[in-house]
Amino acid sequence: MGNNSILKVNNLSVKLNNDEIIENLSFEVKKGEFFIILGPNGAGKTTLFKTLLGLIPYKGKVAWSQKDIKIGYLPERLSREKFKEMPISIREFYKFKEKSDEKISEMLKSVGLKNPKILDRDPGDLSSGQFQRMLIGWALLGNPQVLFFDEPNTGIDIGGKETVYSLLRKFWQERGLTILLITHDLDIVYGYSTDVLCLHKKGLCVGPPREVLTPELLEELYGSKIKFYKHIH
Repeated sequence: MGNNSILKVNNLSVKLNNDEIIENLSFEVKKGEFFIILGPNGAGKTTLFKTLLGLIPYKGKVAWSQKDIKIGYLPERLSREKFKEMPISIREFYKFKEKSDEKISEMLKSVGLKNPKILDRDPGDLSSGQFQRMLIGWALLGNPQVLFFDEPNTGIDIGGKETVYSLLRKFWQERGLTILLITHDLDIVYGYSTDVLCLHKKGLCVGPPREVLTPELLEELYGSKIKFYKHIH
């Protein structure tokens, strides 16, 4: 593994209930990349995340640069509705990962939740923007080196003209994070990623989006012609 590599995947295959979800996938993530996994629904994106986190059996090789690498993970299915089913405050939720009230308050402030009374609120009662901020703060507790983010609500406005993605990019730049993010939104890929993996069971492309995303490849990825814009940033 090269000095800049944080993750190397070789010939990865995953079967669930005898169904091949991922076939012979190989790619590399370098330290400090904003690496996006792009693909349609059912392409194996969330399965890939769970495999990289060691939650699903696989064939092939998944090699992290160090054994005790610190990973923050925000799964797709955490919702306000789920929290409404549980009698838990933000303070109690954060204390699963961090015992210090001071550090919890610092993290909430850093994601824009500055009112100290918010600690005792139920996560299910937050606005959608506050809820996304709260989740990002929770994932960043403990200063992870790598952050996994599974399909946050696309472009959601979390207040002050800031989106989930612009907040993530702020932490990515400030903390030197490596971010792996799942989406099927091309605007997010062009606007934020350093590299993209196109996944539809197999890896159809990997590299800088402006180099690897062609109209032909996107048609293969999504199975139909889609509007293609040559993004320039």
